[in-house]
Amino acid sequence: MRNIFQSDSCKETQLHALNPQSWLQVERGKLSKVASHASSSIESLIKVVEPAVLPLYKPIDYVEVLAQIHEELETGLLSERSNLYLLQFQVFRGLGESKLLQRSLHSAWQSATTVYEELVFGAWLKYEKQGEELISDLLASCGKCSQEFWRIDIASRFPIQTVEVVGTYNSNLSNGSATVFFQIGREKISCDRQKIASLSIPFHTMLNGCFTESLREVIDLSENGISPNSMRAVSDFSYTGQLCDLSLDVLLEILIFANKFCCEKLKDACDRKLASLVSSRQDAIELMDCALEENSPVLAVSCLQVFLRELPECLNDELVVKIFSNATKQQRLIMVGQASFSLYCLLSEVAMSIDPRSDVTACFLEKLVESAITDRQKQIAYHQLGCVRLLRKEYSEAECHFNAAFTTGHVYSVSGLARVARFKGNKRQSYEKLSSVILSYQPLGWMYQERSLYADGDSRWEDLDKATELDPTLIYPYMYRAASLMRKDDVKLALAEINRVLGFKLALECLELRFCFYLLLEDYKSALCDVQAILTLSPEYRMFEGRVAASQLRTLVREHVEQWTTADCWLQLYDRWSSVDDIGSLSVIYQMLESDAAKGVLYFRQSLLLLRLNCPEAAMRSLQLARQHAGSENERLVYEGWILYDTGHCEEGLRKAEESITLQRSFEAFFLKAYALADSGPDPSCSATVVSLLQEALQCPSDRLRKGQALNNLGSVYVDCGKLELAADCYISALKIRHTRAHQGLARVHFLKNERNAAYEEMTKLIEKARNNASAYEKRSEYCDRDLSKEDLQMVTQLDPLRVYPYRYRAAVLMDSHKEKEAIAELTRAIAFKADLHLLHLRAAFHEHIGDVSSALRDCRAALSLDPNHQEMLELHRRVYSQEP
Repeated sequence: MRNIFQSDSCKETQLHALNPQSWLQVERGKLSKVASHASSSIESLIKVVEPAVLPLYKPIDYVEVLAQIHEELETGLLSERSNLYLLQFQVFRGLGESKLLQRSLHSAWQSATTVYEELVFGAWLKYEKQGEELISDLLASCGKCSQEFWRIDIASRFPIQTVEVVGTYNSNLSNGSATVFFQIGREKISCDRQKIASLSIPFHTMLNGCFTESLREVIDLSENGISPNSMRAVSDFSYTGQLCDLSLDVLLEILIFANKFCCEKLKDACDRKLASLVSSRQDAIELMDCALEENSPVLAVSCLQVFLRELPECLNDELVVKIFSNATKQQRLIMVGQASFSLYCLLSEVAMSIDPRSDVTACFLEKLVESAITDRQKQIAYHQLGCVRLLRKEYSEAECHFNAAFTTGHVYSVSGLARVARFKGNKRQSYEKLSSVILSYQPLGWMYQERSLYADGDSRWEDLDKATELDPTLIYPYMYRAASLMRKDDVKLALAEINRVLGFKLALECLELRFCFYLLLEDYKSALCDVQAILTLSPEYRMFEGRVAASQLRTLVREHVEQWTTADCWLQLYDRWSSVDDIGSLSVIYQMLESDAAKGVLYFRQSLLLLRLNCPEAAMRSLQLARQHAGSENERLVYEGWILYDTGHCEEGLRKAEESITLQRSFEAFFLKAYALADSGPDPSCSATVVSLLQEALQCPSDRLRKGQALNNLGSVYVDCGKLELAADCYISALKIRHTRAHQGLARVHFLKNERNAAYEEMTKLIEKARNNASAYEKRSEYCDRDLSKEDLQMVTQLDPLRVYPYRYRAAVLMDSHKEKEAIAELTRAIAFKADLHLLHLRAAFHEHIGDVSSALRDCRAALSLDPNHQEMLELHRRVYSQEP
C-alpha cells in the first residue's frame, strides 16, 4: 500500500518543480551541463516522502497478542475460532508476514462454524488468489482439482422449518364449513379451512377461533396484497407442503403474504425457492432488498454469495455498494449473521485497494466500527477509519478515530494523532505525544521514526539512528540519511547508506532514490540498471511521487548509455551472475528481453533471480511469462512444472517434468525432475536417482550458468551421501565455469575432511567475489574460532539484519557464559522486528532454564502460532505447560 497511503506532505512539490527530461536532454560527452541546475531541482529530485501512517494492526507486543490468541484457540469455544484466526491474520499483516497471514485466513475458513463465516472467508481467500487461475488449470491437466472455494449450497445449510400449529376448534362452527373461500377482487379461491389454519397461529385463530371469520365461508383478502394466482399457490402448498414452479412475482407476493400472516413453513419454502433463482449479480441486486425487508436469510445469503464471488468488480456497481452501505444492524444480522465484522473487514480491504480516499471506503469502515465488539476489533476498525479520514484531510474526524483506537489500546494510533496535531499547526504537541509513548511503553523503532518527523537537526538524526537500531527493517531512516548526505555532496556515504538497505530489502522506493542519485552523478549506466530492475519488479511503477512512468524515464536514460549487442548482453549477464550481482543480472535480462532472443528462457532466468531476491510474486509473474513465451511444447511443460512446484504441488510438477522428457530430453526437464524428486522426501534411496538425473541433465545442451548450478546441486547430493571426493570434483568443475556459489560447497567438503582452515579460505574467496555476501559471512563463521565467528556474524547482522542465526549464536554464547539476561535481551532485540520460530523457540528454552515459566509458555504459544505443527516446539510447550502452577 505504499502508493496508496502516502503522507500529504509528499504532494507538496508541484510538477513544474521537477522535469526529469531536463537531466537527460544533453548529448553524450557534454553531460557536465546538468551540473548548473539549481539546488531546488536537486532537492525535488531526491525528495524523500515521509512514511505513511499504515492502516495496520500493530500491537506493542505482538508476541503477547499471538500467545493470547493461541491460548484462546486452545481453550475457547469452537464458534470463536474464525474470529481469532482473523485477528491472527491482522497481526501477521501488520508484521508483513504474507505466508503466515494466508495460512491464518485459510484456518479461519476451515474453522467456520456457520455458513456466514464459511462464505466470507471463502470469498476472501478467492479474492486473495486472483490471478492464480492458471494453477487451477494446470492441476486439472494433471487430473487433480485445486482447492477452490466452490459455490455453497446455501439452502442446505439452513434447517427446514417444521412448525406445527396446534389449537382448538370453534364449537359454534356450522356443519359443512370445511371449505373456506378467500375472495380477492372478483375471484374466490377455494381452500381447505383446516389446511390453511395449519399454516400459522394467526390463520388458525382467524379460522377456528373467536373471530367472525371463523363463522364465514367467504373471507375477503383483497386488501392484503396477494393476487388470485398467488393465493391458489398458497392453497396448493397447504395440501402438498411444496411450492411448484412459480414466477418471480408470484413468489415475492407469497413471501410477503407468508411474513404478514406468520406462515413460517410457507415463508421458508418461498425463501428457498427464491434463493434458487439467484444466478447473477442483477438477480441478487433485485432480490436483496426484499430478502432484508422480509427477513429471508436463505435468499439474503444467496445474494451475498453472488456479490462476494465477484469481488472486486462488484464494488464498481453503485447498487451493490448501496446495499452494503445502507444495511442496518438488523439487516446485517439477516445477511451475514454474527460475521458482520469479518464481512466489513473484507469489504474495507477491497475498497482500500481500489481507492482509499473514496466515500465507499469510508462508509465500509464506518460499518466495520459499528460491527466491532471486542476491544481488539475496535482497535483495528477505529485505526483504519482514522487512516482513511487522514488521507481525506478530514482531520477532526481522523483525530477522533485515532483517539478511540489509542484509548482502547492500539498505541500505534498515536502516529495518526501526531500527524493530525502537526497538520493543525501544533508540531510541538506531536513531538510530545511520541515522547510520552516512548517513556510509557517498551520503545520500538516506529516510535523513534515517527518522532523524528517533528524534530530538527541532530535530534532528528539521533531518533532515526535509534529507529534503525531498534528496527533495521524500517527503510525511511536509511533514505532520509542517504538523501541528506547527498545534499551535502557526500556521495560515497550517501550511496553506502542506501546500499545498506538494498543489501537485504529490495524496496522500490530505495531503488528509485538510488536511481536519482545516479542521475545527479551523471552515472547513466548505473541509473539504467536500477530503473530496469524497478520495471522488472513492477512494470507499471511510477516515479517522482507517481507523476512519471518509470518506463518513460528508462527510455530517456537509455539514450545516454551505449547499447549492447546480444553477445554483449550474455557476457554481462555471465559476469553479474558469477559475481552474485542479482540486481545487475535482473537489469541485463530486462534489456535482453527487448531483443529477438528466446524470451521463455530469459523470463525463466528472471524468475530464478527474483526468487533469490525474495520477491515471490514477481517471480511467479515471470515464470508465467516464460510459459507464455515458451518456444516448444517440451519447454512449456518444464515451466508449468516449476509453476506447480513453486506453489506447493511437487508431485504434479514432477509429472510435468516427466512429460517433457518424453517429448524431448533436455537439461531443464532433467534438472526439474531431479530438484522436485530431491525435495519430495528424505528417503535416501532417492539420492541415486537424483544423481542419475543430474548427470543426464549435464549431458544435454545448456549454457554454463545453468550447468554450474547443476554441478553445484550434484555436489550437494554427493556430500549428503558421504562421497566427498566426487562432491569436490563437482564443485571444482562448477568453479571452472565461474559458478561462484560452489565455493560454499567446496568449503563444506574441506570441513567434513577436517580441513577447517581450507574451508575458511574457500569461504573467504566467495566473500571477495560475491556482491551480496551476507550468507557467505554467516557460513564462514562455522569454520573459525569463536572470536572470528563473532566478527563474521556481526558483519552478517550489518549486511542483513533479517538473518536470524547471528542473534541465536550470540545469545547461545552469552548463555554459556551464564549471562542469562543478556542472552534473552539479544533474542528480544531481533524478535521485536522479526517474527521467527527459531528465535522464539530459543528464548522459550532460556526462560524455562531460568525458571520463568509464564514467559516460556508465552513464547511457546507465539511460536506455535507461526508453525502449529513444529514437533520440537510442541514438546517444549507440553513440558513448560506441565510446570505452570
